[in-house]
Amino acid sequence: MTLLEPLMRRNFLEYASYVVVDRAIPELYDGCKPVQRRILHTLFSMDDGKFTKVANIIGDCMKLHPHGDVSIGDALVVLANKGRATGNPDLGYFIEKQGNFGNIMTGDGAAASRYIECRLTPLAKETLFNPALTQFIPSYDGRREEPTCLPAKVPVILMLGTEGIAVGMATSILPHNFGELLQAQIKILKGEPYRSLRPDFATGGIMDASEYDDGRGRVKVRAKIEADGDKRVVITELPWGTTTETMMASIETAVEKGKLKISEILDKTREEVRIELNLPRGVSADEIIPQLYAFTNCELEVNANLVVIRERKPAELGVKEVLEECTTRLTAIIKAELEHQLLGLTDKQHWLTLEQLFIENRVYKKIENQTTEEGVNQAVWKGMEQFKELFIRDMVADDVERLLEIRIKRISQYDIDKNRRDIDDIVRAIKEAKAKLKNLTGTTIAWLEYLHDKYAKHFPRRTRVKSMEEIDEKAVARANIKLGYDQETGFFGSAVRATDREIKVTEYDKVIAIMQNGVFKIMAPPEKTLLEGKLVYLDVFDPAKGLAITVVYRDKEKIPWAKKVVIQAFIHDKEYELIKERAGRIDYLSTAQGGIVTAHMVPAPRLRITEESFDLATLEAGGTGSRGSRVAERATAKITVAPSAG
Repeated sequence: MTLLEPLMRRNFLEYASYVVVDRAIPELYDGCKPVQRRILHTLFSMDDGKFTKVANIIGDCMKLHPHGDVSIGDALVVLANKGRATGNPDLGYFIEKQGNFGNIMTGDGAAASRYIECRLTPLAKETLFNPALTQFIPSYDGRREEPTCLPAKVPVILMLGTEGIAVGMATSILPHNFGELLQAQIKILKGEPYRSLRPDFATGGIMDASEYDDGRGRVKVRAKIEADGDKRVVITELPWGTTTETMMASIETAVEKGKLKISEILDKTREEVRIELNLPRGVSADEIIPQLYAFTNCELEVNANLVVIRERKPAELGVKEVLEECTTRLTAIIKAELEHQLLGLTDKQHWLTLEQLFIENRVYKKIENQTTEEGVNQAVWKGMEQFKELFIRDMVADDVERLLEIRIKRISQYDIDKNRRDIDDIVRAIKEAKAKLKNLTGTTIAWLEYLHDKYAKHFPRRTRVKSMEEIDEKAVARANIKLGYDQETGFFGSAVRATDREIKVTEYDKVIAIMQNGVFKIMAPPEKTLLEGKLVYLDVFDPAKGLAITVVYRDKEKIPWAKKVVIQAFIHDKEYELIKERAGRIDYLSTAQGGIVTAHMVPAPRLRITEESFDLATLEAGGTGSRGSRVAERATAKITVAPSAG
C-alpha cells in the first residue's frame, strides 16, 4: 500500500491532465478537440473535391486517433451537423454531407458509416488549412504526423459551440452567428465598440440573453409557438437542446399530470419542425400557450461555461476575450502567410532572374569544353559572376545545380518576353504583399469583409432575440386536482370521495380548514388527511392576500366573543387556535364585513334582559390568539347574526 499510493497519485494526475488537455476541452485558437482536429486534417489530406465514404475517413483517421472507430464516427457526425446553410441543409460550416447524417431536429441517428459520404466545404478549405504554417507532431504510434493546432482564420470555437466534461472541470460553449462574429472582429480591428455577442442556435427558437454575462451566465430559450385558429397551436421551432421526440414526450407527461388539456399531438416534421396540438372543448389557444412554456420543454434555461485550452492550460474566459484573442491570432496568421508568400515570390524572382541571365547571356556555352564536374560548376560560377549586381540575392550551390539541370529543349524554346513578363508579374505581386504587410490591420479587415460577403449570407441568424416576461406557473396552472371532504369520517384530500364538500385546486394552491373548536391549519393539496371535529370553513388560501374573517364564538362558560382576524403568516400543516386552548365553539364565521350579532341569554329566574346586540363593524383587527370583544355579559344559549341596517 505504501508503494501503491504514490503510483496512483502520479498516474491519476497524468490521466486527469490528459483528459483535460487532449480529449474533453477544446483549443482556443482552432476551436477543436483533438478528435475534431484529426478528422479535419484527415479530410484535408484525402480531399480531391469528391465525396468520400465516412468509413474510409474513419479508417484513415484511426492512424492518428487512438480511441477507436466509434468515437471518430460519432465526432464526425456531430461536426458535420454544425451549421446549416439556407437552402442546402447538407452544407455545414466545414463539412458537406451526402446521405443520412441524422437530424438534430428530430433526434434521429445517422446511418452506418459505410452508407454516408462527406467532404470539406469551401469555407473550411479557405480558412482552416495551411501546411506551411502548421506545426506537426508525431502521432500516437510515431508512424505519422498530426497538427498541434490548425491555422484557423475564423473564430471556430464561438461558431461551433461545444460541450465537454473532464476531470474536475467542464465546458459548455454556446454557438454564435458566423456573420455577427466577423462583424465584431472588424469592429475590434477598427477600435470601435460593438454590441455584446449573443448565441444563435441551429434549431431557431426565441431567446432571452439578458443573463448571458459574456458567456459566463445562462440564456432562456423558447419554442416558437403559433395559434392556428382557436383550437390548434403549432410548434415550428425548438429550443436548443431539445428534439421533436423529447418535446412531445414532455407535453405528454404534462398532459398525464393534468397540467395541460390537449386532445391530440401530431408530428408533421419534414425538412422543418411542425408539431400540431389539437385542443379539446373548453380550452383556447391563448390559454394553452403560456401553459406550454410553464410546464413543458417549450421553455428551457441553457447554462454557459466557457472553458478552453490556452497554451496547453485550461482557462475560463468570456466571449469578448475569446474573440479578441482569435482576432489577434488572425492578424498573426495573415502576417505569417504574407511573409511566407513574400519569401516564395522572392525565391521565384531570384530563380527567374538567374535563368534569364543564364540563357540570354549564353553562360551555358562556357561548360562545353569542361570535362569534370568541378570544372562545369566553376564555369557557371565564373560566367554568372559578372551579372552579380542583377541578382536578387547571392547565388548558392543549389542555384548552380539547378541551372545545370535546365534541359536543352527549355533553352531552345526559351521565350525572353514571357520570362520578362513573369518577372514583372512577380515584382508587382511582391509590391502588393509588402503593401499588405505595411497595412496589416487593413489587410485583415479586408479579409474579414471578403469572408462576410461570400459566406455569411448562407448562415443567417436563426434564433430571435427578445426579452421575456417570467411566466407565473401558479397563474397559468389548471385547477386539475379535486379535493373531497367526507363529514362522516372526517377525511379530506384528493383520494377521498366527496360526500359533503369538493373543491378544485392547482398543485400550487394552499387550502385552509377551520374547525368548530377554533383550530385551523393551512396545507398543500393533500392526498388524504384527517380533519378532527366539525368543519366550519374550507377554501383555497392565497398567502399573498391572506384571509380576513369575522368570528363569533362562545367560550367554555358560554360567554360570547367577537373578533376580526387576518390570517397571513403560517407554517405548513401546523395547527393554530382561534379559541384559547380550544375551549369553546365557533357560532359564526364570515369573510364579509359588518353585521349585528344578537346574543340570546340562557333562561334564568328573575332575568330581565334576555338578549343583547353587538355591531361587528366596530371590531378592530387583531391576532389569531386575541380574545376579541365581549358581546354579552351573561352565558348565551344562542347566537344570531343579521345584516347591518342600511
